[in-house]
Amino acid sequence: MQSNETLTFKLRKPAVAGMFYPSDAQQLRKEVELLLENATSTHGAGSIGAVVAPHAGYVYSGYVAAEAYRLILNQSYDTVVVISPSHRDYFSGISLYPGDYETPLGVVELDRDMARDLLAAGGPIKASELGHRQEHGVEVELPFLQVALGDFRFVPLVMGTQDEPSSFGLGQILSDVCSSRKVLLVASSDLSHFYPLRAANKLDLQVVEDVEAYDARRFFEHVKQRRCEACGYGTIIAAILGSRGAGCEASRVLSYHTSGEISGDYEEVVGYMSAIFYAKA
Repeated sequence: MQSNETLTFKLRKPAVAGMFYPSDAQQLRKEVELLLENATSTHGAGSIGAVVAPHAGYVYSGYVAAEAYRLILNQSYDTVVVISPSHRDYFSGISLYPGDYETPLGVVELDRDMARDLLAAGGPIKASELGHRQEHGVEVELPFLQVALGDFRFVPLVMGTQDEPSSFGLGQILSDVCSSRKVLLVASSDLSHFYPLRAANKLDLQVVEDVEAYDARRFFEHVKQRRCEACGYGTIIAAILGSRGAGCEASRVLSYHTSGEISGDYEEVVGYMSAIFYAKA
C-alpha cells in the first residue's frame, strides 16, 4: 500500500488547452455539446462499462469520440478510469497521477480510494507524474466526460510500456478492482499513423474486427504480427479485460474515420475509432 503522501500531488493544470481543444470554457462546452448533439449512435440495452475513444485534436477526431460519449450521457458511475499511452515520457510500467486534473471546464477530482486500491494491487502501476506532465491522451477525454457525466471522480493512468505483462497485468487488476464498483473505463487511443489511406484502412479495419470480437489476446497477437496498429493498443487490451470483470459481455465499434476526411491529405492519414463494451440486458 502506498502512503497517503503519494496521493497528494499538486493539481495537474491543462497542458494542451488551446491546441487540441478550445481553452475558453464557454467555447469548449459549446463545441462538445454540439459534437454530442450531432452524434447518431444509439444503444438499446445493457449498461456500458468501457469506451474506446481517440485523442487527437477535436477538429480531427472529436466527432468520432462523440459517438461513444453520446451513449453515456447523464449516466452515473462510481468512478472513471482513463487509460492513455505515453507520447512524451519514456518509462517502464504504468503511472498513476495521484492528484486532481483541471480542464477549462473545472477540476476533475481524483478518486483516492480507487487510486489506493490500484496502487495496492502491485504489478506495473506506480504513483508518478511521468507520462502526465505534458501528455494529451488523458486530458482530451476529460471535457467529453465533464459534459456527458457532470461531476465525477476519476483515476488517470498512463502506460509507459504496452508489452504483454503491462497490458494484461493492468487488465487483470482492473477486472479485480472493478468487480465491486460501477466503473467506466476509457481507453484513449488512435489507430495507425501516417500511412496512405488504402494501407491505413487495411491496418485499421483489423483493429475494428478484433475489437468487435472482444478478444484481447487475438488483438495483441495481431499487433505483434504487425497486422494492425494502435498507439494505445495496451489501453484497449486493458479495457477489454477490465470491462469483463465489471460484467461486460459484448462490444460494438461505433465509428471509424481518418484524418484525411478533415485535412484532405490522403497520403499520410491517422485512423480514429470509437467503441463501447457493455453488459447484455
